[in-house]
Amino acid sequence: MRICRFNGDRLGVVDKDEVVDVTAVLDVLPAQRYPLPQHDLFIAALPRLRPLLQQAMQAGVRHPVGAVRFASPVANPGKIIGAPINYEAHAAESKANQAIAQGRNVTSIADWGLFLKAGSSLVGCDQDIVLRFPDRRNDHEVELGVVIGSTCHRVRREDAMAHVAGYTVALDMTLRGTEFQCFRKSIDSYSVLGPWMVTADEIADPNQLDLWITVNGEMRQQSNTRHLVYDIARLIEFASSFYTLEPGDVIMTGTPDGVGPVRPGDLLEAGVAQVGSFKIRIAPHYGDALPAA
Repeated sequence: MRICRFNGDRLGVVDKDEVVDVTAVLDVLPAQRYPLPQHDLFIAALPRLRPLLQQAMQAGVRHPVGAVRFASPVANPGKIIGAPINYEAHAAESKANQAIAQGRNVTSIADWGLFLKAGSSLVGCDQDIVLRFPDRRNDHEVELGVVIGSTCHRVRREDAMAHVAGYTVALDMTLRGTEFQCFRKSIDSYSVLGPWMVTADEIADPNQLDLWITVNGEMRQQSNTRHLVYDIARLIEFASSFYTLEPGDVIMTGTPDGVGPVRPGDLLEAGVAQVGSFKIRIAPHYGDALPAA
């Protein structure tokens, strides 16, 4: 099942080339009072909601895929987790290029660990990416996004995949510099998910998926998730050894080689086989780095 959010906060299921509006299903979610839970309520309830989603598709209003605006398929991720240098070829290009490494000793994901991105950086693929700091390099990084479906802590690798709700295409936009990754990768609009989430049951082997990105029609990154240093189960095991993972948490699994700069006005097209693809525009002007004096 391909599940999306569109036209604001509408809930949809993608059926071939149409989006079926199934927003009414959200009415069965429990009413919440302060303090709100630290996870995504819809993702947490998805196993029991799937029969209702299928029923709602029979009468739901249908829209052509090209006529809707996609929001992030996950509305409220408690955590957006990044996996640095998780492709050997990207680690090699980082070591060879100081514009990427910025003086850091590029070793391994085992040494570097993971990092968190701010929830305020999250956008859907029909919003523009607004670059900041025109005097610095801003790079594209295409990745497979993994959406956690159930709470887990210190999960074993062999049990990890049971906690996956689904997969989405992710862009981990990056401002190059010497600051910690969690700081310069958390700029507003620098985390993109879309166009939808494909439920885990539809992807036989997420560790065998082609992924790519073009900029203005030029192929920049092209690889396959079989080249991940830490595969998806290992990433979940690794992340859950530090964090409790909750429904709706997103793991950006790492980017392959070919990362490169983008500029205002560029058009990016990113895709992951069996998951989907989207086009997203870099806004035509840089955002203000600091408020005007």
